[in-house]
Amino acid sequence: MRVLVVNVNTSASMTATIARAARRNASAGTEIVALQPAFGAEGVDCAFESYLAAVGVIDRVVTYRERYDAVVLAGFGEHGRDGLQELIDAPVVEICEAAAHAAMMVGRTYSVVTTPRRSAAAVEDRLRLAGLDQRCASVRATDLGTAEIDRDPVLAMEAIIGEARLAVEEDHAEVICLGCAGMAGLEEAITESLGVPVIDGVGAAVRFVEALVGLNLRTSKVGAYAPPERKEIMGWPLSHHLQLGGPHR
Repeated sequence: MRVLVVNVNTSASMTATIARAARRNASAGTEIVALQPAFGAEGVDCAFESYLAAVGVIDRVVTYRERYDAVVLAGFGEHGRDGLQELIDAPVVEICEAAAHAAMMVGRTYSVVTTPRRSAAAVEDRLRLAGLDQRCASVRATDLGTAEIDRDPVLAMEAIIGEARLAVEEDHAEVICLGCAGMAGLEEAITESLGVPVIDGVGAAVRFVEALVGLNLRTSKVGAYAPPERKEIMGWPLSHHLQLGGPHR
């Protein structure tokens, strides 16, 4: 099985962090291919950067020419998952929904600890859209940008633990979800500090796509994720001109 794990920003070091987390959680026999967009922001922390990342991620996946079985979108609540599902028939799982689903299997309530305060809105919107918000106790922000987390894991750890402790003590969260792919790898230390399950969405998403592929499930094409009408797309900053229509694989 080959799984594409796509970082939504252009940071090579964060892509490496995501790749390590994905491989650490993957089953034997699962090949992880870590990718990042050819264009976009080095850290995705606002709506503009998220929409730009969505185009970059779609571009990177549809121009990947080797065989693959599933895609993990390693952006916590970022845009683009739905559009990508229209274009390919392989399963696509993004890490926000994966983390929330896993959290609800091991606790009654969960909280998300994310990056800047402005990023919390995107997380809240994704959880609400997916119908996963009712058991979310809170979305707390570290006020660290994605690039800061990438540069200084020690500072990130301290900030995440601080907000996670408040989520447990004040918001009554029973599980913590790490609200940024760049936080992958910190879950064990935070669990040890707080004594609650901590979920890295990258690892959860890898395990979910393995299950979907193992069940021979693919994205439904009869409704919301049907391919776009066939038309020429001009002026879009893709790696090359692409004629849309029909699922890519």
